[in-house]
Amino acid sequence: VTELLERLAEGGLLPLLTSCSPGWVRYCEHFFPEFLPNVSTCKSPEGMMGALIKTYFSGIQQVPAERIYSVSVMPCTAKKMEAERPELDASGHKDVDAVLTTRELARMIKGAGIDFLSLTESRFDAPLGASTGAAAIFGT
Repeated sequence: VTELLERLAEGGLLPLLTSCSPGWVRYCEHFFPEFLPNVSTCKSPEGMMGALIKTYFSGIQQVPAERIYSVSVMPCTAKKMEAERPELDASGHKDVDAVLTTRELARMIKGAGIDFLSLTESRFDAPLGASTGAAAIFGT
């Protein structure tokens, strides 16, 4: 939001295009490089969370970032490619170490014979705060 407000206030380049889909960003890089200046400079949600885990959460837990292995569960296979981009290790270590698709995770759960309906209910683990559900529109 800040980037858009700055562009509007300063007469910056518009329209501002999303950077949250690595498939879209790669498509733009390959087929429409002239629009790259329009793409938001912020990391995708996966990249932002990975960076938070390796910096902020690492500090709270007093665990060095290099000892944390961050795995994202994402609906799109393009997120696997995104995790390998140099922009996602600007801090000197990979923000996201591995990516599983939701389908891969479902297969792992099924293969392990986990039945969620038979599990004992437990409290939500909220190491970074409360969940709002606002991101539900991005997942499948």
